[in-house]
Amino acid sequence: MASRETLLKILDLARWAPSGDNTQPWRFEIVADDRIAIHGNDTREWCLYDFNGHASHMAHGALLETLRIAASGEGLAATWQLRPGSDDKAPVFDVTLSAAPGLAPDPLLPFVEGRSVQRRPMRTTPLTDAQRAALAAAPGPGYRVRFFEAGAARRKVAGLLWRNAYLRLTCPEAYPVHKEIIEWRTRFSKDRIPEQAVGVDGATARLMEWVMASWGRVQFFNKYLGGTIAPRVQLDYIPAIACAAHLLVLADEPAVGVEAHVRGGVVLQRVWLTAAAVGLHLQPEMTPLIFRWYARHNQHFSALPEIRQGAAALADEFERIGGFGPDQGLTFFCRVGVSDPPRSRSLRKSVEELLLPAR
Repeated sequence: MASRETLLKILDLARWAPSGDNTQPWRFEIVADDRIAIHGNDTREWCLYDFNGHASHMAHGALLETLRIAASGEGLAATWQLRPGSDDKAPVFDVTLSAAPGLAPDPLLPFVEGRSVQRRPMRTTPLTDAQRAALAAAPGPGYRVRFFEAGAARRKVAGLLWRNAYLRLTCPEAYPVHKEIIEWRTRFSKDRIPEQAVGVDGATARLMEWVMASWGRVQFFNKYLGGTIAPRVQLDYIPAIACAAHLLVLADEPAVGVEAHVRGGVVLQRVWLTAAAVGLHLQPEMTPLIFRWYARHNQHFSALPEIRQGAAALADEFERIGGFGPDQGLTFFCRVGVSDPPRSRSLRKSVEELLLPAR
């Protein structure tokens, strides 16, 4: 049995789990002194990048794994199950905490709060054998890691991300998301991405802020003034070259259903925390996977046929670069490298804001 103070301490650490654009699609309920309910939600109704809610489901998995790690620091074992009958748009996860005498704190515990996104260029210092081995082992059974390390491999990924960014920045369905998720002129944000963490210089940020005020401005700049070029160079191409490696986590079986994507989120967080533990920073590169999901499921995600055709071509390119077929399950794509700690980052809502009132 754990005191309420201990449960709040665990949740206070667990809330630092990553989520797409810092949406934090969860709320906490303390049910008993040995039980917590995580009430999930998803952003599929407004966020293009939340394919069938699966990006949010992965965030739920990252949260559950972070909660488990946090509980280990209190000598408690945490196990979870998806509540039967849960709607996949609002899944509920029942977490049971039990005393585990002799349980050692998870080695990843010290890195939970410090883990963050590094969107700016990193050093190209190659991975050490120890770093590579730790990252390869991080996902656990059912997954494997493919590394893109050599300069030629990183350039191929950079080309993929360059073309991916063009789709992202010219897709009208993505515009409301981009407009919503950035908190301009800030270094920290508790529920969005602060401007200084975006990864562009100040002049580009000011231009982006003005242009993104309306879709009409975005279209004009994209069509007549090469509006996608500066952000694609600064946010995609240069960072793709300036890193130690890109990592792709492949699943032995394609993820089907809520729980499979939740397990993918567990893997995501373990890879990210492992990167931090071996002295690396990390930036997720998930939009190529998301556009591939849409293309391979033949989902009509944009009113513009050229965007849908572009996503299909991007999926083909991704598969050529990775050497896998259209049925291959992909879980996580990211870049890693050594860099100075980011000066700006997303924070989180407080436990009090995330905690549901007692019933």
